[in-house]
Amino acid sequence: MDKVDLLVKNGEVWTPGGSITADIAVQGGKVTGLGKPGSFAQADKTIDAKGKQIIPGLIDTHTHHRDPGFTHKEDLTTATQAAAAGGVTLSIGMPNVDPPTTTVERYHTLIEDHKKKAVVDFNHNPSGTVPEQIPGLAKAGCLAFKIFMVKDTGRDYPHMPGIGLHNHGQLFRAFEEVAKTGLPLMVHPHDQDLMDEIEQRYWKRGDKSPQAYAKAYRDFDGIIWDTAIATLIRFQKSTGTKLHILHMSTPGGIEMIRRAKEEGRPVTGEVNPWALFLATWENVEKLGPYCLGFWVPPAHVEALWKGINDGTVDLIGTDHAPHTKEEKDVGWKDMWKSPGGEPQIQDYLRLFLTAVNEGKLTLDRLVRITSYNPARIFGVYPRKGVIQVGSDADLTIIDMEKEETITNETTYTRVGWTPYHGRKVKGAPVYTIVRGKMVMENGKVIGKPGDGEFVPPVRR
Repeated sequence: MDKVDLLVKNGEVWTPGGSITADIAVQGGKVTGLGKPGSFAQADKTIDAKGKQIIPGLIDTHTHHRDPGFTHKEDLTTATQAAAAGGVTLSIGMPNVDPPTTTVERYHTLIEDHKKKAVVDFNHNPSGTVPEQIPGLAKAGCLAFKIFMVKDTGRDYPHMPGIGLHNHGQLFRAFEEVAKTGLPLMVHPHDQDLMDEIEQRYWKRGDKSPQAYAKAYRDFDGIIWDTAIATLIRFQKSTGTKLHILHMSTPGGIEMIRRAKEEGRPVTGEVNPWALFLATWENVEKLGPYCLGFWVPPAHVEALWKGINDGTVDLIGTDHAPHTKEEKDVGWKDMWKSPGGEPQIQDYLRLFLTAVNEGKLTLDRLVRITSYNPARIFGVYPRKGVIQVGSDADLTIIDMEKEETITNETTYTRVGWTPYHGRKVKGAPVYTIVRGKMVMENGKVIGKPGDGEFVPPVRR
């Protein structure tokens, strides 16, 4: 082989059939060779990855970029810098921006703006709330549609009007229209009528504390989640839509997805890192609004790990959701006025690598739920999600022995804080490479705005 742009040699390379010690040759942003050490002689740049693991770059299918409209929290550049720092090479945004992405025109405007700002590759999943716009949005290159079943009470963000459907007839119509496109429909499950009843019981007692908020979302063993998931799975059965259920956090929800899969139906599920690593009662007491989101009791966390390891859970979506400290601090007195969610995208690989070192899952399973499966479900495989000749050279090189402490000072997200501040981890990404271009080296992001590209579905 002639001289190549990049040679990554001597690493342990993940493949769907198992890890192999190999050299990777990269030319023109693509993997052009995968062979035994010493197979490729010359390169403009060489990385010796001996003793390191090389995995396909992570794909985060659930990132809140906050751009446009809420760039005091985050913008596309800071979000994708955090992604690069965390080993993520493709980040997919959500429609709760301003204006919300509900039309083809808004989608095109957002994508063109993001092309100038992205440090890693990107796409954006628009809302599927306007049936007439769904065919055009699919043609414009989105990877999926997103609908919220939740609406905010006590605040007006992040679940603002225009991106949610709470009437079952309208939601069913959206299922039908999305089914025609062949794309997945991502749904944030939530039974709003039940939540209205449950949360008002706390309000009548004058309790709007973080603890009350945490309990309200988990009352009756997670009934607001499970009733919504049951409805979604029934809609899927009638319409044939590719259904992707977000925020899985209850044993009942996991079991419903498991049964749908056993029936051979295209139902997939996502778990968020905060559900596994952050949402304990101890943290509700200590961190309050800085860990909410939701509380996930130990038995429910155990069910999530089981679902990850037996294949019921298909992927990890970060739900990266930065808010300012000022916005969060309101929650100490009234959590219903404080927006939910926290920064996640920079830290989650480190948390999962630590879990691998602790024996909670294998590295193979981790790669499948963070890269391989997302690429297949969201239609970018085999361009993304695998290291093979012809695929994009999206590589995350990890050191399983590297020990670090996560801190606010090293975060790239605009809000400048992480809920994992002070947490010790073992296992970290040391290089992030997007289409053969290094965007992170030893924890420092060196990629520039415009390095990332828009990634539409692979057309077959």
